[in-house]
Amino acid sequence: MDILHITRPVPVAGLEDIPLPSIAAQQPQTLVARCPVAAETPLVSVEAIAVEASVAQVWVKDERGRMGLGSFKALGAAYVIAHDASRGAASGQTYVTASAGNHGMSVAAGAAAFGAASVVYIAQTVPEAFALRLAEQGATVVREGDTYEASMAAAMQAAQDNGWALLSDSSWPGYIERPHRLMEGYLVLMAEAIAQMPQVPTHVFLQAGVGGLAGACAALIRDVWGDAPQIIVVEPEVAPALHGSVVAGCPIESSGPVSEMGRLDCKMPSLIALKGLARDADAFALISEVEGQAGAGTAMVAGLPSTPSGAAGIAGLLALSEAQRSEVGIDATSVVLCVLSEAPE
Repeated sequence: MDILHITRPVPVAGLEDIPLPSIAAQQPQTLVARCPVAAETPLVSVEAIAVEASVAQVWVKDERGRMGLGSFKALGAAYVIAHDASRGAASGQTYVTASAGNHGMSVAAGAAAFGAASVVYIAQTVPEAFALRLAEQGATVVREGDTYEASMAAAMQAAQDNGWALLSDSSWPGYIERPHRLMEGYLVLMAEAIAQMPQVPTHVFLQAGVGGLAGACAALIRDVWGDAPQIIVVEPEVAPALHGSVVAGCPIESSGPVSEMGRLDCKMPSLIALKGLARDADAFALISEVEGQAGAGTAMVAGLPSTPSGAAGIAGLLALSEAQRSEVGIDATSVVLCVLSEAPE
């Protein structure tokens, strides 16, 4: 594993007009609480992972049962659509997006719940089983391109051509408001975890694709717990969107082969997430495909079956070398918080 330990905040050029992630958790908590299938997800202490990681305790926020959709992503797009519905702007609308995974499920479920339609573009590399799950939620599924970025370009063009509402979980110049609100939805899970934790953790490991989950959670952690926890952002080494941009000092597109951590296989960062994490994160870690699989295997043996994407935070903790543990201050007394972000496929 490669790890970049930084002195924050890191200056990143080109983000002057980009807002920081929201820390206003109350509104999404209120809207989500109205959902018939909403329920707080558990926080569990996992001794087996703590023993393997040689730390005092590992707490895992288990998002696999979130709102029946099997992922924290249920909190994002569905919250945006619920917000639109509260203003009378969802019914009859068509929401279009690209998805490398569970974001599309949230768009589809949210649209169906509020009388809207959904169109989800997916890359050719996305498994057919996921396409079928999207269709079961009521989405029209369109395959386009070999990468998430190519399918996103197709979704953007479709939104423009058809007058549809683009609902991406990433952000870029000129497209800020909806992803900013979407990230606000993710605050629900971290607000729950903060209330559930019996103590302030010494370390938090947050996996990242475009960075929405990590950026939202890190912002709320800093607001509530201040500088106490070390925050480590974990990405696939073949998709170092945030890591690469922090090193370059500006947003850049990474390149690499397709990752088995499919939900994290995003080559461009969300600009909102990048700005927030450049301020809030202490380190950016890159894990290999083998390390990602090992993290998922350890989670499964511990009774928490997931995917290499869902268990990437756990994988980042387990992959640290002795020198890296020392660099980020992890030892036998450490208390670590991770997010298990999705159910197994």
